[in-house]
Amino acid sequence: MSTSTSLAITIATRESRLALWQAEHVKALLEGLGHRVTLLGMTTLGDQILDRSLSKVGGKGLFVKELEVALAEGRADIAVHSLKDVPMQLPDGFALACVMEREDPRDAWVSPGCASLAELPANAVVGTSSLRRLVLLRESLDRLGRTDVRIEPLRGNLDTRLRKLDEGQYHAIVLAAAGLKRLGLGQRIRHIFEPADSLPAAGQGALGIEVRSDRQDLVDALAPLAHTASWQRVAAERTVSRAMGGSCSMPLAAYADWQADGMLKLDAAWGDPQGRHAVVRASGQARVHTLAEAEALGQRVAADLRAAGATPPLVEV
Repeated sequence: MSTSTSLAITIATRESRLALWQAEHVKALLEGLGHRVTLLGMTTLGDQILDRSLSKVGGKGLFVKELEVALAEGRADIAVHSLKDVPMQLPDGFALACVMEREDPRDAWVSPGCASLAELPANAVVGTSSLRRLVLLRESLDRLGRTDVRIEPLRGNLDTRLRKLDEGQYHAIVLAAAGLKRLGLGQRIRHIFEPADSLPAAGQGALGIEVRSDRQDLVDALAPLAHTASWQRVAAERTVSRAMGGSCSMPLAAYADWQADGMLKLDAAWGDPQGRHAVVRASGQARVHTLAEAEALGQRVAADLRAAGATPPLVEV
């Protein structure tokens, strides 16, 4: 199959193995539509700073800024992102042109010796890069009475995180299931958390494609790759995060899924990384046909979350 207008498209991508897989995946799909596609690999500031948490050095936007500069300068035409790494508010002049069909959005437990939280040895160390996961893990550990378990920061790309685990720096780590599955590492997963046990981050498991907002030709070319049902889900989730001041310094979870009756159900959770307050939750559902309706659902759930005690902006930790 080919499109009526064949374009020469350069994809800006981070150079981690997962990012390159994602870019190659999009490249193959666009080539199947008749376009000519090349990759521009880049190392972002977020890839370079590994000794501090993202919340202390500028947030997830560090993973996309250099790619946006390449788009602005015309060195690249599109950027392929893990959507959970994309800031909730794009800079002026940029647009999210496409959200592709979502992979598994859930969190994965990876451990060589422990099949679950309950099997952790005394004084175990669990690694995660996410304040959201930290808050939800601590809540689960408190239910188990496991105040001895330490949750420590874990930075680096997927392979680096797995290497640190294999070297014995952690007894277990929590990662996105989608990345492991995309790289053929599903066998490393010991357990997948259901959303009720570890509510995912907004956009987790989805790929988003960013363009300059004046490139309607690219928006048209990317339209066949868009997956409406996934886009509506993540639009609701990202609206919650945006309404709460969304950044990675905020331990917020937001997850939408289609119900058997055709309704879109959206759950959100807000935590305190210092453990002073219990996790706050809110939920809502609506019949959604458009992105605007999905965003309206997100606004309602965010309002309910604030009413239940979530209070942005969060004090830095």
